[in-house]
Amino acid sequence: MNPIIALVGKGRLVQLTAEELSPRWEIVRLPDFNEPIPEGTRMMIVLHDTWDPSIYLQAEAAAMSCGVEWIPGFVSFGAGVAGPLVTPGSAGCSQCAESRRLMAAADRQDLWKMHKALLENQISRQDEWGSETAFRQMACLIKNEVEQVCQERPTLFKESIYRIDLRTLETSRHAILPDSLCPVCGGRQKDSALAAEIKLEPSMKVHKDSFRCRSKEELSSVLSKDYLDPRTGLLNNKLQDFETPFADVIVNLPIMGGDEGTAGRTNSYAESEMTAILEGLERSCGMEPRGKRTAVFDSYNNLDSAIHPLQVGVHSKKQYAQPHFPFTAFHPDRKMNWVWGYSLQKEAPVLVPERLAYYSMGCGNGFVFETSNGCALGGSLEEAIFHGILEVLERDSFLMTWYARLPLPRIDPYTCEDKELLLMIDRMREEAGYDLYLYNATMEHGIPCIFTIIKKRDPAQAGLNLICAAGAHLDPVRAVKSAIVESIGMVKPLNKEFEQNRDKYAAMLDDSSLVQKMDDHGMLYGLPEAEERLDFLLKNEEKQQSFAEAFNRKRSHPDLTDDIRDLLKVFSQLDLDVIVVDQTTPEIRRNDLHCVKVLIPGMLPMTFGHHLTRVIGLNRVLNVPNKLGYVSRPLTLEDLNPYPHPFP
Repeated sequence: MNPIIALVGKGRLVQLTAEELSPRWEIVRLPDFNEPIPEGTRMMIVLHDTWDPSIYLQAEAAAMSCGVEWIPGFVSFGAGVAGPLVTPGSAGCSQCAESRRLMAAADRQDLWKMHKALLENQISRQDEWGSETAFRQMACLIKNEVEQVCQERPTLFKESIYRIDLRTLETSRHAILPDSLCPVCGGRQKDSALAAEIKLEPSMKVHKDSFRCRSKEELSSVLSKDYLDPRTGLLNNKLQDFETPFADVIVNLPIMGGDEGTAGRTNSYAESEMTAILEGLERSCGMEPRGKRTAVFDSYNNLDSAIHPLQVGVHSKKQYAQPHFPFTAFHPDRKMNWVWGYSLQKEAPVLVPERLAYYSMGCGNGFVFETSNGCALGGSLEEAIFHGILEVLERDSFLMTWYARLPLPRIDPYTCEDKELLLMIDRMREEAGYDLYLYNATMEHGIPCIFTIIKKRDPAQAGLNLICAAGAHLDPVRAVKSAIVESIGMVKPLNKEFEQNRDKYAAMLDDSSLVQKMDDHGMLYGLPEAEERLDFLLKNEEKQQSFAEAFNRKRSHPDLTDDIRDLLKVFSQLDLDVIVVDQTTPEIRRNDLHCVKVLIPGMLPMTFGHHLTRVIGLNRVLNVPNKLGYVSRPLTLEDLNPYPHPFP
């Protein structure tokens, strides 16, 4: 007896598909889901010549009830869409495909509004591009998939859709990543103290000079395939910038409010693309809890194991009192969302305000503005934690230098023994026309941190006068390389914007309140007139240090986890905790990637927009400069640099 194929829907596409299938399978035609799916049905195929989202929600319920696999197909905006193959109870359903398809589109906001209207009114949208030839091509694709499924062969529709251009018949296959927030198949686990526990495991480096546990070759084989696709990708576009001195690749993370570009800047385009994709995945993990469902909504005073927000810095009373300030001062009796993190020093779970564990994205309904401070992605949980710690140190040392106007010792970059770094510096000088000013920003913890300024060699040359950056790493050469590519990689595109909007940035020089977003900070210090604010560094006439004098190079371990334990010992001596919130989502866990948010209470968090500065509660910025001998007494808040920071 031939397997039964339930063919649900109306229109020409259904008719042609029935003709393709009927010679080999028993076909049962159903106009809609008002009639039951027959017993013994092997597969269900739901097809329409139109776009009717409500039908596919009904199909999900019917397939779940019957326990049968099924395939959707429809026509929308000049394209036929067939797939994916949906297995009830498994991640990756028709709603995941719909979400990925709509989010990747440039006009995603309009499409989602239309999708909502069609669902609410249970109506369909007709498409004038449907044709006999195009529908027959879709029917053939579906027939081939049915054959593969019924013969238990590898399928092409599993976590994939086919898109057929109805005008040209161009056919393309696009990967569908299961959506962790999908209302049909998502199923996030509930956040809990137990789920937050971290036991550091061995994480061996790929080679002795690396600080990664997965090779570039291994990662590159999965990153583009699973995450980068113009029609359905979590990341939907990439751009290679050939103007910059180093290899610059930007990928786009589509979000409902617009587009988030993430960049990879290295000495090779292949590595830059991989880095940009990893940055995009990190950003997607940090925007909201996608791996765990937040389960604690309460006030600080009602909780026993919660971090006090003052430990990680808040805005001042004056800031909160400003008209239209987007945040509300923390109150211990006000209820809010909390997520579970883990204290590596205390080896115990701890509750962290959800607003600190994920990005603020510039919106209100919270008590502080939080960015990507301490967020990192790695090939193991330990790798992510290691690099998250380094990012906290990098930003803390930069802001400590700025707020306290520390006259850091300058380092002669030509005393390093790394040929690649020396070539990078020379290329930056000759091709981009910028000199490197390198400073030792290592704080009381002794972990190598650097502050860089690249400065235009020819004052008559158009563009930004200078750009500041920072780096932190056990290997200071890596920190310098990272800061260089971040700085010089932005010069040419930013120079164009700077010249077009020079008057706007000049106004910020006189009115710091106009510095409202991230780009404003770097652009402001592109003005030659702003250079004097960095005189505490640029006019430091002390003898330059060599790399050997600046950094006590210690050999790292073959196991990255041992490097983490060394860092934890340093922080323990300084009574600094390290709290990790696991942001890993199912989307990245499928490839054994991990993403974390690292909080080191007391260290300075980077903020963008001068009105969103956060230093209240962070006494390190007042005391450490004195401990390091830069000033003769502890500082007061009034002593701190009143100008916007120059982190670009």
